[in-house]
Amino acid sequence: MHVEEQFTPKTWPEAPERATLEGKNKFLGFWFFLGGETVLFASFFATYLALKDKVPKQGDLVSTDLFELPLAFIMTMVLLTSSITSVYAIYHMKNYHFKKMQAWLLITVLLGLTFLGFEIYEFYHYTHGLGFGYTHSAFSSAFYTLVGFHGGHVVFGLSWIIALMVRNSKRGLNLANAPKFYIASLYWHFIDVVWVFIFTVVYLMGMV
Repeated sequence: MHVEEQFTPKTWPEAPERATLEGKNKFLGFWFFLGGETVLFASFFATYLALKDKVPKQGDLVSTDLFELPLAFIMTMVLLTSSITSVYAIYHMKNYHFKKMQAWLLITVLLGLTFLGFEIYEFYHYTHGLGFGYTHSAFSSAFYTLVGFHGGHVVFGLSWIIALMVRNSKRGLNLANAPKFYIASLYWHFIDVVWVFIFTVVYLMGMV
């Protein structure tokens, strides 16, 4: 089946992301890539747990002095909602509704940018309001490395989705770009899952 073939909702494959050999290879390669990412994040989590509340002297800021659970909860809800909207986008991709897919991806991007806005505010508040900078302590370095590394992944994921939307805005859906949209959505889900662990390990455990 040629990738440039014209389709209708009735002739569009049920699993367009794996309808071609190229799509299957992309799907397989992505899981290898995700395995490496998982190991990398696991290392950061282990480092954070080992250095949690390790500060130069008694009385320095520790997790119970810093973290604001309501803000972290709002950030979590925003990111989880963006995961749901990306599911709707892929649902419309599978049903060959390009414009609806683009609309839901746009909502996903806006939610992702909202999350980044909250994270930037959080970091600014810690560094400028509380004097909790990256080099303040081993604890602060571990915190900013873990949470900031995740934030970098959010930026990358948003850039990936936006690039796909812009590049294919006039092309519509085909069997060449369907796997790319699908894999970008899977990557976004991965980012959301990692944040759930961060919310649990960093913020919830940091309150006790």
